[in-house]
Amino acid sequence: MKIARFEPWPYVGLINQDLKRLAADPAVTQWAPAVDIVEEKNRFVVSADVPGVRPEDIDVTMEAGVLTVSGVRHPGSHDEPVELRRTERASGRFSRRFTLPESTDADKITARCRDGILEVSIPKLPEVQPRQITVEAA
Repeated sequence: MKIARFEPWPYVGLINQDLKRLAADPAVTQWAPAVDIVEEKNRFVVSADVPGVRPEDIDVTMEAGVLTVSGVRHPGSHDEPVELRRTERASGRFSRRFTLPESTDADKITARCRDGILEVSIPKLPEVQPRQITVEAA
């Protein structure tokens, strides 16, 4: 007889994902793309995984120092009626919000989507250099 060891941790992770999905406001978001944020010398780069989302279905807005990336991924369509046995690919609305530092230049933010990755480039304002003021004798 072979004894199989039971490892509950993968199941705990799945339950955690389901709880997060249930806790989210379904009117606003149904899934959330994974995001990386990188700080470079002259800019911040936000990269979001949005495979299957058309660029015209993505909205990027900046208001009051908050960058919002939102959109919708439409469910796959089938030519004939099918019975789904399992579905893991999320579809529906998504939204992510990020508070940006004051050193960002909101007027020059750009976004592009290529190969299922949305890249938002947020340039930094030029650093303000301290100015030396000479004191004159009166």
